[in-house]
Amino acid sequence: MRLSPLNQRRWRNFKRNRRAVWSLIILGGLFVLSLFAEFFANDKPILVNYRGEWRVPVLSFYSERDFGGDFPTEAVYSSPEVQCLIVTGGAVECFDDPTGLRDQVLAGETPEVTDFQRGWMIWPLIPYSYDTIVDVRGVAPAPPSDTNWLGTDDTKRDVVARVIYGFRLSIFFALIVTAVSSAVGIIAGAIQGYFGGWVDLVFQRFIEIWGGMPSLYIMIILVAILGKSFWLLVFITVLFGWTALVGVVRAEFLRARNFEYVRAARALGVKDRTIMFRHVLPNAMVATVTLLPFLITGGISTLASLDFLGFGLPSSAPSLGDLTLQAKRNLQAPWLGFTAFFTFAFMLSLLVFIFEGVRDAFDPRKTFE
Repeated sequence: MRLSPLNQRRWRNFKRNRRAVWSLIILGGLFVLSLFAEFFANDKPILVNYRGEWRVPVLSFYSERDFGGDFPTEAVYSSPEVQCLIVTGGAVECFDDPTGLRDQVLAGETPEVTDFQRGWMIWPLIPYSYDTIVDVRGVAPAPPSDTNWLGTDDTKRDVVARVIYGFRLSIFFALIVTAVSSAVGIIAGAIQGYFGGWVDLVFQRFIEIWGGMPSLYIMIILVAILGKSFWLLVFITVLFGWTALVGVVRAEFLRARNFEYVRAARALGVKDRTIMFRHVLPNAMVATVTLLPFLITGGISTLASLDFLGFGLPSSAPSLGDLTLQAKRNLQAPWLGFTAFFTFAFMLSLLVFIFEGVRDAFDPRKTFE
């Protein structure tokens, strides 16, 4: 698909901002990788070969019975007994092992068993999920080590795994909130500015009242009553965040509603909806795009703030705000505070650099030389 001359100029302007381009590449690459976080950080193997059969525990459920065990519950792949069942193909008694064959198997030795058929597992780079309790000695939180690169939190969960999953969750939350609240805000601002009069007056009084409400307190009350949920937080954040773009879009439409090309379109009988969103809105996008990085970073900060206060996601969810709260509670574990700080700083800086380039790309005053 060939871009229009206007979009070609915008794309050239964006590429001229090297900082924005590299920030987009880095953040986009990290986000794409985080979409496959289960293949990089998980307490389940990526691939298992059991008696010649290929199994993918990361994507499918397998009970312990599927590997020759006794229980119908999901296999605990980090358990020595389950690993023994997989490696030996169920030919060795792995739970009651007076002969020591299980220890030989786990040590890499091949016991002499009649129908022995060795299996194997491929583990992720980080053999822990965001909710895996790490079996390490000492008091939690544990310091960084060879097995836990950034240590563990105060419930002995791997910090690297929680950062990977928390990064993905934060970006998803911010993108969903920004997309929905921007759509609602742009439509509301366009209607206000284009029609003016009583429509604008009534909308403005409503927004003034709505904007004066203590949103953070209401969020905390609703979460305390309705419970902690990702989609509930999305709904509440959109409920109080859609007004951010109304003022900017309204001002642009008030300015453009009396332009000659708008009057000409009205005289020709063009529908108001077509004039608003096909002719006027593109001219209002520069000011709108300028505010988008603040909405995205604000969405991430809102989620982190609610988690820090204990009114965000459930405690079992991978939350960067929860990591910050643990850093506050455990000042003797500085790796938690450093990890939370650098993760937020890196992520928010990349977002600001990207939208700085997008803002320049939509600016009609900037031309490609």
